[in-house]
Formats: sequence, structure tokens, C-alpha cells
Amino acid sequence: MKKNLTPTESHSPDLVFAKSSLGEALMAQLKDGSSSYKRIADYLLRNQVKVTALGIEDMAEQCEVSTATISRFARDLNFTNYAALKNKIAETVQEIFSPVEKLRNTIEGRKNTSSPMGASLQSALANINAASQGINDDQIDQIITRLAKAGTVYIMGFGISSHLAGMLALHLQPYCNHVVEVVAYGGTEVAAGNLASISDKDVLIVISFPRYALDVIRLTEFARKHSTCIVAITDSSASPIAQLGDYLLLAPSSHAVLASSSSAATAVIEALVSSMMVSNKKNVEKAIRLTEALSGYLHNNDNAPRTMQLESRKPKK
Repeated sequence: MKKNLTPTESHSPDLVFAKSSLGEALMAQLKDGSSSYKRIADYLLRNQVKVTALGIEDMAEQCEVSTATISRFARDLNFTNYAALKNKIAETVQEIFSPVEKLRNTIEGRKNTSSPMGASLQSALANINAASQGINDDQIDQIITRLAKAGTVYIMGFGISSHLAGMLALHLQPYCNHVVEVVAYGGTEVAAGNLASISDKDVLIVISFPRYALDVIRLTEFARKHSTCIVAITDSSASPIAQLGDYLLLAPSSHAVLASSSSAATAVIEALVSSMMVSNKKNVEKAIRLTEALSGYLHNNDNAPRTMQLESRKPKK
């Protein structure tokens, strides 16, 4: 049986929208609706602000369905038509993203982007800013407590998320009892093997961003069946792993060119690691010892071992 946890939820606007009455109706369609309804619900959950500026034809094109399907979807959610649904979305978003000017500015967006590089940097800044608004200190404290008590902390990420998992594993290793990077240089078979002994005494941090790997969903569900505490780091409440976690850390990943951006995810990981490092005196002392141990091997350090100093002074041949 799954543990009855009551973690503090993120205050991210994306998650707040998903927890509204309209958001819950969309989440229900995302879970149990037809394939076309799932596409519509997914798009609405991820693009609440943008949708308020889309006509039914544009909406149908974005979701790759017919306008009749959009109309039927709206009626099944007890709205007279798509326009009524869109008005309700705008009303809900306006409450979350007050003042009203913020909504208007977001819809209009920046029409003129100087270059792909500029657009990329703007995406990174917007994602990190959105992630920072969703960080909740109480939730982070609860996660840190679970990590400190865990027998083993498993960290899993496939594809584009694998390098994020590796970075988090490297940072957490000095401060946790045991850290396992689930995928590492292997694939699904290696990951499944690493998770074979997972239990309710452990924590699984699962990282998943578009494009989502199917295997990460299946393996997270496996851990959930074994009552493992799950921390999900993903981009949206509509993400397939969002509902599988006991704790949810959102890091928006939209990008002007790429399928997914890792900037906010990196920032969230660094925030989590920083909190872990200073969470208690013992961890602070570990961080100091680690810095001292490495300092002798860093460039231009006066305390470097004499053999290294002499080696660096040898004339080049």
C-alpha cells in the first residue's frame, strides 16, 4: 500500500491551475479521456495563457484534432462551446497571474527576437524565474529530511534527463547514506536491475522532461508499488510522472528552438543540493572537508602539494 503522505505542494502557477476546478476536470480527461481528448487536455494544461488568444481553428491545429472535436470536448466539460471554455480559462488564469497586465503581456509576448541565441537566453531566464516562484521552503525541507533518512537515494533520468541525474547524484553523494544513479551508462535493463531491491526505506528522485521516456514511467510505477518515497522533477503538472510523485518540483522547460530546455531543471537541482549541504552542521563540516581535500589540486592554489608545484614549473619541451 502507498504511504499516506501530506507533503506541502508547490506554489507554481502551473500547479495552481491544475488544482483549480477546471484544472482538475482537465486532469481527469488527461488520465481517462480518449486519445484526442488527452491531447486537448494536455495542451490546455501546458498553455493556459496562450490558449486565451487562440481561436477554435488554431486550437484544433495545435492539438491535431478537428474543430468539431474541440467543441465536443468543451460541451463534455459542461461548457456551451469552446468560447465559453476559453473564457473560463482566461478567468482562472487571471486569478492566478494577477495583475491583469501580466496576463496581457504574457499573451502578447515578445514579438521581435533579435536572434536564436537571444531567444534561447530569454527562454532560460523565463523558465528559471517561473521555477523560482514555485519553490516552497517547507516542501524542500521535507524532501531534505527524507533524503537524510533514506537507506539509499536512487536517481533516475533517461535521455536528455540522464545528464541531470548524473549531476544530482554527484552533488548528493557526500551527504546521503548511499546514492545510486539508476541509468548511468546502461539502459533499461541496467536501470531495472538497480531498482530491483528498492523499498519503503529508500527515496527515488525521478527526472523527466520532454521528450518523456516510456521506461521512466514504468520504472517509477514499479518503485511506487514498493512504497518508495518518490520525488518527481519535471516540467509540468501534465507530465506523466507528475502524479506519481509524493513530492513534485516543477522546472518549466519551454524553449524557442529546442524540444526541451534544462536551464530551470539545473537551477532546481542546485537549489535542492544547496539546501541539503546547509541543512545541518554535519553536512556543512563535510562540505568544508571536501573543499579542503580538493583545494590542493586546483589551479593556482598556493597550498598545492610541492610535487605538483615543481611539476608545473618544468620548462616545456
